[in-house]
Amino acid sequence: MTYKETAEILNVLRNVYPHSFKDIQEKDVKQIVEIWQMMFEGDSFAEVSAAVKALISTRTVGYSPTIGEVKEKLHSLRTVNELSEQDAWAMVSKACQNGLYGYQKEFDKLPPEVQRAVGQPEQLRAWAAMDTETVESVVASNFMRSYRTKAARQKEFEMLPEAVKSVVGQLADGMKMIGEGTG
Repeated sequence: MTYKETAEILNVLRNVYPHSFKDIQEKDVKQIVEIWQMMFEGDSFAEVSAAVKALISTRTVGYSPTIGEVKEKLHSLRTVNELSEQDAWAMVSKACQNGLYGYQKEFDKLPPEVQRAVGQPEQLRAWAAMDTETVESVVASNFMRSYRTKAARQKEFEMLPEAVKSVVGQLADGMKMIGEGTG
């Protein structure tokens, strides 16, 4: 978002929640707009505006939403069709039915977020070789916990400003190189 668009968003919030902005000095307004712009630099005005409108229309508290709340709403609007952990497990369970010999093909059919939770195609083969009762209880429980954790991490990452994502990516690349150097 541009500085002007960010100021427009904050102006809407100020008009809807005047009490939240009453003690802000005019000299601080520029810095507040700059901070909000930095936090939403990779997001479009239309999307952030929609998130703010959604919050305004559903909030029951009388104070302005924080950056984090707007980011949270923005993420939820973008991921309306996100798979639940039960839906993800149903896909994996079905893949296991053909996982003994067709594990690679079945793994390739899974959405990327489900693949991340499974780990490797060979994991499908291992689960397919286990007894069904264990797979549908113990493995299912462990998978859903792993999926939930990975989804939460992904959500946190997606909510970060672009500059922070870049730093995290550089750190991850550095850690990858360190791990490759010790192997």
